[in-house]
Amino acid sequence: MAEPGEDTPQDAPTGEAEGAEPNEEELRAQLEEEIKKVRVEDVVLQSVVSILNLSARRLAKDDERDLEQAKVGIDAARALVDLVKPEAQPQLRQAVSELQLLYSKHAGESDAEAGGEAESSGKEPGGQGESKLWTPGS
Repeated sequence: MAEPGEDTPQDAPTGEAEGAEPNEEELRAQLEEEIKKVRVEDVVLQSVVSILNLSARRLAKDDERDLEQAKVGIDAARALVDLVKPEAQPQLRQAVSELQLLYSKHAGESDAEAGGEAESSGKEPGGQGESKLWTPGS
């Protein structure tokens, strides 16, 4: 027997009885309620963290290294940092700085593997183009 104030199966809303799953309409209503609570700043923060994590992976894992993708991620994170809550910004800026250093390290290794030509002349092998070394704002 149900305690006073408890829902009995007859009183339970449709789809919430034991073992029954909510129908599509109820799921949409629940989703709508959750979406009403979401703040854009929170989504931006989650996005920046995801971008930083993926960028770090593109730098740190030898079998996934992609300096161009890492550069795009670092630039995107830098652009978005100012849009998150001020209390989260220092940590994000620190992460961006660490990724920039890691990027520089791996870009330097790429240049060295290319015969050091890019490092000594500031140009890509073949004598044309710019250095692969990326710095903020370039």
